[in-house]
Amino acid sequence: MDVRTLGDGLDVSALGLGCMSMSTVYGAGDEESARATLDRAVDLGITFFDTADVYGANDNERIVGDGLRSNRDDVVIATKFGIQMDPADPMNRSITGRPEYVQQACEASLRRLGIDVIDLYYQHRIDADVPVEDTWGAMSELVTAGKVRHLGISEASAESIRRAHAVHPITALQSEWSLWSREIEDEIVPLCRELGIGIVPYSPLGRGFLTGDIQRPEDLDERDFRRALPRFQGDNFQRNLDVVAEVKAIASDKAMTPAQLALAWLLAQGDDVVPIPGTKRVARLEENSAATAVTLSDDDIARIEAASPVGAAAGERYGDMSWVNR
Repeated sequence: MDVRTLGDGLDVSALGLGCMSMSTVYGAGDEESARATLDRAVDLGITFFDTADVYGANDNERIVGDGLRSNRDDVVIATKFGIQMDPADPMNRSITGRPEYVQQACEASLRRLGIDVIDLYYQHRIDADVPVEDTWGAMSELVTAGKVRHLGISEASAESIRRAHAVHPITALQSEWSLWSREIEDEIVPLCRELGIGIVPYSPLGRGFLTGDIQRPEDLDERDFRRALPRFQGDNFQRNLDVVAEVKAIASDKAMTPAQLALAWLLAQGDDVVPIPGTKRVARLEENSAATAVTLSDDDIARIEAASPVGAAAGERYGDMSWVNR
């Protein structure tokens, strides 16, 4: 698999693996399947693995760390801090960027992952009550201490990105970007390129919607958190199916799956773009990884973007958007 460079010199595979679904997020978790998927990802040349302390109520980092331990020297592990859970109720969450919490969260992630240094450490969300300079000062200290190699930021506004970057170079921005979430193309993507920041799109398959496999809300497990998202509800669901139908038609013409088309489109946006589609299944992983071999012409890209223009998706990404783009 081709290698791409994020920001100030972090080399990773052109496609990464999002590991969130290996825990109980999109229905039940399956550690055996997760381990097989991690092993197969390494076999396919994927070197970039993404987790977070909040995924699976702290358990996702353990799964990822255990699964990658024998290949530690050959992989890049990214994790995140900033969404704090109430120990008595893991679903009760808040955002914190307090400097003292940054240190505590890093130490806890290192323990769960079972590693000595985190390759890429993201601020998961911006704390509106703490100056980003204070949070990033603490993050920079982690780099100086050798506990973290590179720093990243997630779902941040242009102002927050500039302010954080002035404290310590941002290696990567992680934000939602896909054929049905194209809002960052207007301001955020150009800013990242101005500052030399790599772009790591999460949910590059529209939380699975762009695969074409989800045809009705009942196709989702009762415990699947997507059931509560506006784009998966009511009239929005059918309107979004109509967008996916256009993507499926183009994919069929190109003799590939809708997921492969959606990923190939993102990969074609620039060599500084490294999508991290998530899965806990080997078959889906193999399907996704094949997208790195796809070449799209300018006409292909124009047709794809006409089928799913900016703002095509119906409904907000989250029920409460106050937590993002601060």
